[in-house]
Amino acid sequence: MATACQWAGAAACNCGVTSVGTDETALATERVAEQLRGVGRLGVAFSGGVDSSVLLALAVGALGADRVVAVLGVSPSLAADERAAAHRVARRIGAVVVEVETREGEREAYRANGPDRCFHCKDELFTRIGADVAQRHRLDAVAYGENADDVRRPDRPGARAAAEHRVLTPLAVAGLDKAAVRRIARALDLPCADKPAAPCLASRIPHHQIVSPRKLGQVERAEAALRRLGFGDLRVRHHGDIARIELPAGDLVRAASEPLRELVHRAVIEAGFRFVTLDLAGIQSGAFTGAYLREDQPSPSARPETKPTARPETKPTAGPETKPTARPETKPTAGPETKPTARPETKPTAGPEVKSTRRPETEPDARMETKPDATPETRPEAEPARTEPEAEAEPAR
Repeated sequence: MATACQWAGAAACNCGVTSVGTDETALATERVAEQLRGVGRLGVAFSGGVDSSVLLALAVGALGADRVVAVLGVSPSLAADERAAAHRVARRIGAVVVEVETREGEREAYRANGPDRCFHCKDELFTRIGADVAQRHRLDAVAYGENADDVRRPDRPGARAAAEHRVLTPLAVAGLDKAAVRRIARALDLPCADKPAAPCLASRIPHHQIVSPRKLGQVERAEAALRRLGFGDLRVRHHGDIARIELPAGDLVRAASEPLRELVHRAVIEAGFRFVTLDLAGIQSGAFTGAYLREDQPSPSARPETKPTARPETKPTAGPETKPTARPETKPTAGPETKPTARPETKPTAGPEVKSTRRPETEPDARMETKPDATPETRPEAEPARTEPEAEAEPAR
């Protein structure tokens, strides 16, 4: 079993035994020890990944193995292989592991699987540690393995839960990024030094699709089977009946070629999927949350585009269309239709009809036709029509 001094640089070891460590590891241990000054007993939220493992090792080097507890959250979102690997790393470091059952699956907001799912998962973990572990193990503080690169990422809502629970972030505060954490893990000869990142199983399900134990089980069985076929770094994304496999670019041809192609297909089908696809884009860390954020990115930039576009379109369009159109349409249309039309219809129609009709025929008869409509019928009977000389006076010109 490893002793505490094995994980510390010579400058930070408390046990009096000089150990050989890299300058970077010694400096990191000093920085972590400085942040943990005044902490009697520390709980480290531990998953067996490289970040939490390095934090656990440095904390053991700074405080001693008897003052540090590795707290492992257990739920359907933690694969059995990951759980076993975490225990192996903790044994190598010499830290005690305390398992705590988390019930994030009972939270509606977690099952809804929005982009903030990790917040609800971490909030559940830190709540359980505070309620079930802290008092029992007399913990003064809790820390977790956020590094300096994580701080700059926009897709880590779990960090908000850590801040709300006042969880310490020694690696990030010490300025240790992912590359530095890997180097320290190798210097300390941790079993997980070169282990690929392994996010929880729920990260394989697209946002806004329900997280359920059945789906998590399908993903876990498929990934475990692919690892047995020799694939290390991988993701099986859950798209209903379809499994979308992400592999490093160097493994794509191997997975699609015989004899592995048939074995890969069979392994994933037996895990509960109907169709198997191989993503040519390769491994994509934070694929779903990253895609969601990229879709949201245009919305801030779309706002400037919307405002300038709306203003020019509203003013110039409303001005010319409302004012100039209404005025020309009202005046020119009403003018010509009312005045010029009424005058030509009254004079020219009555004039020509009276003149052209009357003059070829006997003028007296034509003149009499203007007043009574029945004059043509009474012509043969009555000469009295001639006794109405008023008909000549009617067209006074």
